[in-house]
Amino acid sequence: MSGTDPSQYVRQREKGTRDVSYPDPPEQLAVPVYDNHCHLEIQDGDDALSLDEQLERALAVGVRGVVQAGGDIDSSRWSAWAAASHPRVLAAVAIHPNEAPLYAAAGRLDEAIAAMDDLAAQPRVRAIGETGLDFFRTDADGVPAQYESFEAHIALAKKHDIAMQIHDRDAHDEVLETLMRVGAPERTVFHCFSGDAEMARIATDRGYWLSYAGNVTFKNAQNLRDALAVTPLDRILVETDAPFLTPTPYRGRPNAPYLVPVTVRFMAAELGIGLDELCAQIAANTLAVYGSFD
Repeated sequence: MSGTDPSQYVRQREKGTRDVSYPDPPEQLAVPVYDNHCHLEIQDGDDALSLDEQLERALAVGVRGVVQAGGDIDSSRWSAWAAASHPRVLAAVAIHPNEAPLYAAAGRLDEAIAAMDDLAAQPRVRAIGETGLDFFRTDADGVPAQYESFEAHIALAKKHDIAMQIHDRDAHDEVLETLMRVGAPERTVFHCFSGDAEMARIATDRGYWLSYAGNVTFKNAQNLRDALAVTPLDRILVETDAPFLTPTPYRGRPNAPYLVPVTVRFMAAELGIGLDELCAQIAANTLAVYGSFD
C-alpha cells in the first residue's frame, strides 16, 4: 500500500450464513464512555457503515470516542489516518502476533517495526497495539518471530511514552513472563482480557489495565465474569473489538462502537454498582491511559 491514500483502505469481514443486520441502538448512556479497542477499517453488515457513520451512531448513545487499533502495516496506517482526521478517534498501531511470522518469513519484520516506529511519532497515535503472543493460530515455527515482534513493540511503547495494547491468546503465562523480564510500559492494557480471576489479580497488582469486550456477556465466559469481579474499578476498560465479539443477545451479528452500552450495562449489573458510577470510572480510566481526545 506504500504511496497510496490510507483513507481508501478497507477490508471486508466474511459474512457466511450469519445474521448480518446491525442491532438496534441501545438506550443512551447518561455518562459517556469510550470504546477502548475497535477495527473500523473492517466493514461488516448488510449495509456497511462509513467511519463517520460509526462515530455518529456511537456518539448518539453516549460513546464519545474510540481507539482504533491496527494489526499490520496497512491497517496501522489507516488507524493513524483516522485519528488524524477525526477528533473522536485515537490510534493504536502494531503488527499483530499472528502477522509477525508472516512478515518474518518474507524478511520484512524489521521494516514493519520501523513503520510502526514512524507512525508512533504522530500526535494522535496513543498506543502500540495490538501486540503480544497468540499460540492458538501460530504453530511452533512462528513463535520466535512473535517474541521478537512483541519485545520490539514493548520497546516502541517505552520510546514514545505511549500505552500498549496486548493481544493474548492461549499465552497467559508467557505474556506475563515477558512483561516481567523485559519490563512493561507504564500504561499496559490487556485488550479483550481472556484470563481468569487469578490472572486478573496478578495483572492489576502490577498496575495493568484490563479491557473487557462483549464476550464477557457470553454464557460460556464465567472466567471473564470472575475476573471482572476482582478487577479494581480504576483498572477496568471496555471495548467492542468491532466488528467482532458482539455482546449477547446479538452474538454473531455485526458489532460496532454504538453497542458499548450493552456491555457496560451488563458489567454494572455483574458488579452490583450504579451504571453512571461505572461509566464515569471507565471514562476516567480511558483518559488516564490514552490522554485527551481533544
